[in-house]
Amino acid sequence: MNKVLLIFSSLLLCLAACNSTDTSAKTSAKATPADIARDSANYTQVEWLDSTVNFGTVTKGEKVHIKFRCKNVGSKPLFLYYVRPGCGCTVADYTKEAIVPGGTGEVNAEFDSNHGSAGQVRKTITVKTNTTNPSPYLIFTGTVTQPDSTKKGS
Repeated sequence: MNKVLLIFSSLLLCLAACNSTDTSAKTSAKATPADIARDSANYTQVEWLDSTVNFGTVTKGEKVHIKFRCKNVGSKPLFLYYVRPGCGCTVADYTKEAIVPGGTGEVNAEFDSNHGSAGQVRKTITVKTNTTNPSPYLIFTGTVTQPDSTKKGS
């Protein structure tokens, strides 16, 4: 019985020790976008390596994948905390974890050319970061052409 009690006590002690973590790590892991935006003491600097992308020409109905890259050129962790495409024809995903100083992150967008009409396209994605320098709108452009109707019957 004493052995069982000793094992049970040891197990509880181990679980309690594993459960205690650094509170600053907990805070940043649970930080909301509003928390990140308000914490000006931890602002950093961002450099967008690709803020404008031209995807060329696609046929209406094709999906286009666009990648925008950024680099943390400051001394504190960089967070992308708000990424919103300007219209429903585009969806975006982005680096959600902290980007260490010197590290890079991405915003990956997918444009569905089936929405809208053929012609020149210029779309924007709004990005907010915890930086002292504002992030630009991410812009992608290109041309959508009508499908060749002679190929439909082939």
